[in-house]
Amino acid sequence: MNLYHYEPVAEEIYRTPLLMVMATSNPSYVFDLLPGQSLVEFLLNRGHDIYLLEWTKPSREENRLRFEDYVLDFIPSSIETVRKHSGESDVSIAGYCMGGLLSLLYAALHRSGPLRNLVCFTTPFNFSKFGAWNVWSNPKYFDVDQFVDTVGHFPPEMFVAAVDMLRPVGRVTAAVQLWDNLWNDEFVKTKRALDKWAADTLPLPGELFRQAAKEVIIANKLFEGQLEIGGQIVDVGAIEVPFLHVVAEHDHIVPYEVARELVEKIGSTDKAEIMLKGGHVSLIAGAGAIKRMWPKLDQWLAPRSV
Repeated sequence: MNLYHYEPVAEEIYRTPLLMVMATSNPSYVFDLLPGQSLVEFLLNRGHDIYLLEWTKPSREENRLRFEDYVLDFIPSSIETVRKHSGESDVSIAGYCMGGLLSLLYAALHRSGPLRNLVCFTTPFNFSKFGAWNVWSNPKYFDVDQFVDTVGHFPPEMFVAAVDMLRPVGRVTAAVQLWDNLWNDEFVKTKRALDKWAADTLPLPGELFRQAAKEVIIANKLFEGQLEIGGQIVDVGAIEVPFLHVVAEHDHIVPYEVARELVEKIGSTDKAEIMLKGGHVSLIAGAGAIKRMWPKLDQWLAPRSV
């Protein structure tokens, strides 16, 4: 993994630093896509102190990694580094998709930890509502153990193919949309940057995939309150810090049905869900995100970071 710190640019900086946690399947630069189209740049200009945790391609030896390594080791050690570097005792976290899931698990298992606020973007919770993903992971058709024991990791090509199958004509309509906007330099530049990011999908460690598929997706143990990590039961009701979940109205990767019950299960009295127009990626990057999500995030986070 890599942990980055962005030098503050505003004259006045909010006291509580923000650690952004990327999904395990993608590089982090979608948060910092292009000048003028960067969520990190926007938050820096608004006075936030930004740290960024991204995951790198796992080596063969790292195929043994499980949720325990991420939420009991990697994220806690990153938070301690942020605390020492910033000199602040509390840290806020914002996690995207699978990064949101890892952040959620961390928060539930560190009830007295130095967490000030928790923000999740398009984070799945009730995995029984996943539709096509449920069919593909059905043990009747897919032997997770045999797959991991044979391949060793979950290849990025399979993830990209699965996402494409959720919208079979997606690439065709995207090509038509690009053709219709060839005159628009900003549209083309953003489209090329997002396409490059989507193509940079990372493999998942085999044991992480095995654990996620069998316990979280197939058995739905997180939603049922039965998921055990490091000998502890994960109870999201134990999360009492201010919580925000931002979801996309047209998210085909994490449909709203999968995410909608999360907020009500969180134990905090200061909690909110914001649904915005857009898809899984356009929620956080692109022209729509600049106008809709970024200002909402700053408005919620700012008064809770002083």
